[in-house]
This record gives sequence, C-alpha cells and structure tokens, in this order.
Amino acid sequence: MANFKGHALPGSFFLVFGLWWSVKYPLKYFNSRNKGKCRSNKCFKRLELIEGIMKAVFSLIGILAEQFVPDGPHMHLVDSDEHSWVKLMNWQHTTMYFFFGLSGVVDILTYFPLNIPQGLDRLSLALAVFIEGLLFYFHVQNRPPLDQHIHSLLLIAVFGGSIGIMIEVFLRDNIVLEMFRSSLAILQGSWFWQIGFVLYPLGGAPEWDEKDHENIMFITMCFCWHYAVSLIIISMNYTLVYWCVRRNKGVAGDVTIGIRKLNPNNHGEAQAALLAASDEE
Repeated sequence: MANFKGHALPGSFFLVFGLWWSVKYPLKYFNSRNKGKCRSNKCFKRLELIEGIMKAVFSLIGILAEQFVPDGPHMHLVDSDEHSWVKLMNWQHTTMYFFFGLSGVVDILTYFPLNIPQGLDRLSLALAVFIEGLLFYFHVQNRPPLDQHIHSLLLIAVFGGSIGIMIEVFLRDNIVLEMFRSSLAILQGSWFWQIGFVLYPLGGAPEWDEKDHENIMFITMCFCWHYAVSLIIISMNYTLVYWCVRRNKGVAGDVTIGIRKLNPNNHGEAQAALLAASDEE
C-alpha cells in the first residue's frame, strides 16, 4: 500500500520481532551457561514454535491487507481489458510477506521430529530478508530524490540483516550475531514508520521538499539516530535480562541453603548437596 498504513504495518511487525529477540536471546544465552538445562531447552523450543506461528500469521495478515484493501488488486495481476499490470506495488509487498510466511512455516516444521537439517530455519529467514531487499531495491526507480534515498537507507538494515542471519546458519547460537540481528530488526521497524511519516505526513503536517538536499542530509543523520536508539534498547534489555537471571539464581540458592539448615542432622546428604551445587557453578 502506497500510504502511511502500508509502511506502519511491516514496521510494527519488525519492531515486535526485534524487541522479542532482544529479550529472548540474552535469556537463552544466560540459561545455556548453566548446567542441567534440558527442561529450559524444551521451553525455548516451544517459544520458537510460537514465534514461527506468529511469523506465519503476521505474514498472512500482511498479504490480506495488501490484496484486499478497497483499492487493492484483489488477487488480479493483469488487467485483461487494458492490458496492464494491476497494483504492482501491492504485489511486491505481498511477495515480501509470502517469503516471511514461508520462513515461519519452516520454523514450525523444525519443532517436529522430521529430520530437517539444522540451520534451515536461519537460511529461510536470511532468504526472506534478502528478497525484501531485492524488492525494495527496484521499488523506487524514477521517484524523487528524497523518496529514493530514504528507501536506500532501509536497504542498509535489510542486507546487513540478511548477511548476519546467513552467518548464523554456520555459527548457530552466537549471542553477538543474534543481538546484531535484533538491532537491525528494530531499526527496520522504526525506519518503516519514519518513511511513512516523511512521505505521508499525518494531521495536516507540512510536506517535505523531496528535492531539497538538506532534507536528504537530515534523513541520513536521522537514520543514524534510529540505530543509536536501537542499540540502546538492546543494551537495556540485555542488562535487564542479566539482572533478572542473576537475581532468580540468587533466590534459588538462598532456598537451597535454607533447606540444608532445616536438616542439620543429615550431615552427609548436606555435604553431598553442597558439592553438587559447587560443581554446577
């Protein structure tokens, strides 16, 4: 959709997943550093299943929104009467959503014992992000300079994310790559919203001069600010998760010590439990 809603919708999707990843991966990372984590691994597998379902559902919502809005193509690609294409911009967005939905389906299938190769989920996501970049690269040809520039900045986040996710295929569970992906997803989400505000001002706001070079300079600087905010967000979430995990671990340790104190006569069992606890740490 060539309007504000058409940019706000994918922007919201990317923000949701970027914020979720910025909490999920630090939690998974700190949990993996503790021994005896089988139960937690099963929990994370379920979360990844839910994530895949959400990805597929969001993609379906995007496809339906692009196709069946009042001025949408309604699944018609060619106008046979006028021998012309029908709403190719909506079809491009639909194609983008389709590949993200396919990535969600792969996430769902990896949850079940189907002997799917490890890393296929990351590969499908990397391809979806790459397709997004490919579509947007040819999305703004012959448009005003500001329109072209603001979309080309989006491509930095898109192709950067695709490369990072592709590396994850071979370096799985790497917290640095996962947080890098989270930061670029948040950047994509906030920048989609920024594009909507610039190209389709709300509330009677003045329109931008799309040929003014100073506007292009400001938008470039604004893009850097967006990424700075993204980095601050993932840093805060990482720190909050760290302190929550550490605090819960301390509470669990206090409970264990209290139980030992309630059984002072059973010196042998208390000593064995203490040695086992020291080994886990």
